Amino acid sequence: MKRAEHPALFSFIFKRHFSPRFTWHQCTPTAGHFLLQKTNNMATILELANTDRNLSSFMKGIKAAGMEDILSGMGPFTLLAPVNLAFGKLAPPETFDNLLKNEPVRLAEILGFHVIKAKRLLKDFRDGQKLQTISGQDLAVTIKEGVIHINGARILAKDRQGSNGVVHSIDCINLPAVVKPVL
Repeated sequence: MKRAEHPALFSFIFKRHFSPRFTWHQCTPTAGHFLLQKTNNMATILELANTDRNLSSFMKGIKAAGMEDILSGMGPFTLLAPVNLAFGKLAPPETFDNLLKNEPVRLAEILGFHVIKAKRLLKDFRDGQKLQTISGQDLAVTIKEGVIHINGARILAKDRQGSNGVVHSIDCINLPAVVKPVL
């Protein structure tokens, strides 16, 4: 059976059984059959995080801190994205609203502490491992009873892979050390 003979049937089968990332123009006719050709239309890590309603505060912070261009780049990156509830636990003066409105540089420092310079799936984490963030600081991995923590933050949702890295959501915000200038 050829697509031209039964376009409605092929359209139904295609929509029902194949990823929405494939389209008919990505199919090649071969001896009366159509072969799907995979394209690299995989979502970026920012697009993945943006679709998760539990990460809306994180995405609002990324935009306010001006980090979208960096994280839309080639990568690879690992996002350790705090869930919305974690942002409510920030103590004054570093409340999320205050950081958004008045301290974009500090917000960028905090959020940069949640981005690793490499793609790290859950299977890649080892107890005692040090991971370097895009800000150059290290994060410590601890594993207790099979549960992975990054600087004390527990990984919740894991291994959401994008074209430029991977996204893990975590249960709290890791605060980088404040570097004070030497006088």
